[in-house]
Amino acid sequence: MYPYKNALTIIKTFEGFSEKAYPDPDTGGAPYTIGYGTTYYPDGSEVKQGHMCTQRKALEYVLKEINVIAHELDKLNLGLLDSMKEALISFIHSVGWEAFLYSELIDHLEASDYHAVTEEINRWIFDSNHQVIGGLLDRRRQETKLFLRDLEGDAWTSEEIMLKAFRNYSAAPHQVRAIRELEARINPYALSEFANSFCIDESVADLDDQELRDIFSSWE
Repeated sequence: MYPYKNALTIIKTFEGFSEKAYPDPDTGGAPYTIGYGTTYYPDGSEVKQGHMCTQRKALEYVLKEINVIAHELDKLNLGLLDSMKEALISFIHSVGWEAFLYSELIDHLEASDYHAVTEEINRWIFDSNHQVIGGLLDRRRQETKLFLRDLEGDAWTSEEIMLKAFRNYSAAPHQVRAIRELEARINPYALSEFANSFCIDESVADLDDQELRDIFSSWE
């Protein structure tokens, strides 16, 4: 069984397939991309305007790219679980090896600070004009979910954690502090999306903690 199937799935899903080389959206030219996000061929030559490829050839390219990234990650001796390694393969394929090396990720990984790792991954969602790219936001969610998948403890793996928190919310001081800390860490774009989807009533949002406790008490 192919060891990096999850990484391949994320890459193929978010890169999509292009049989014709297309220009970089920021430069309008090089670097050109083809297939499933390939900018350089396995022999090191650049993808150029006018180049074409089949899906089979594109798959060959991306598999070789994944293998190179996996090999370079192994050389760093970061003690990664398989799911962590696959998540980082997808992330590095997206941002580039140099960007990964000069980010704070390696320091966080060496310190086993996995919360900081996921925070750093989720920062890489902007274009050159500092605008959020929806596709990158979704991709980073998939990568962080995969990164944390095999860690021990329900706190990391439970997809019900937010629902459980809402069900048990009583506006106790420690709960309010936890929410404030979470708000400070969540990307503003994602937080705004949540607010819109959740249909937050501004009249309730403006209530102080004691008023919220009174409301919850009235429901009991």
